[in-house]
Amino acid sequence: MNRQLLFRVAFIVTFLLTGVSYSLSAQQASIEELELGSTIPLADKEMINVDDEYYSLNDFQKENGLLVIFSCNTCPYVKAWEPRYIEINDLAEEKEIGVVLLNPNENLRESLTEGTESLAAMKEVAEDMNYPFPYLVDENHELADAFGATRTPHIYLFNNADKLVYVGAIDDNSSSADEVEHHWLRNAINELAAGKEITTQKSKAFGCSIKRVK
Repeated sequence: MNRQLLFRVAFIVTFLLTGVSYSLSAQQASIEELELGSTIPLADKEMINVDDEYYSLNDFQKENGLLVIFSCNTCPYVKAWEPRYIEINDLAEEKEIGVVLLNPNENLRESLTEGTESLAAMKEVAEDMNYPFPYLVDENHELADAFGATRTPHIYLFNNADKLVYVGAIDDNSSSADEVEHHWLRNAINELAAGKEITTQKSKAFGCSIKRVK
């Protein structure tokens, strides 16, 4: 069974087990994505991390910028791209760009200790995947709303002036890293660090819909 078929099977199984639709809701369809050139919203808002400490996005800004990834524990698209999170982090670290993951899935988080998207579940994922970056709870999806994020994963790359320079997807193939044709985020990180204009500044975020409070 090839990787692409395995990914499709995993998606169907996850869908059946959770009973969660991954299509955009009417609520999310009305959310406006942060415009290119915008300043990081709510950069000083403190959120709890998987180490039980509180941080804001400002704590992770580095010399050349900050990468914010809206992610989660359960989405099959996140699971498909997740190994590339680590590779992206290694590149970002080399280029002096901070990386932070935010989990906005409020409807699947009964509390910090209960639910598939709870802090307790996030800790398990972070440990299992050996995350080298912070993984914060976006309580009440406040930052997701401010950013206009609708998917997991949904990528936002900011320069060292806190301005948005790239938004969208990691690349163009969630199911196979070997078959990627457009490395949008990797290219944007390299161009940002080199002081060049970002060639592709926007792509379509592709993944599971963020589970907002109804």
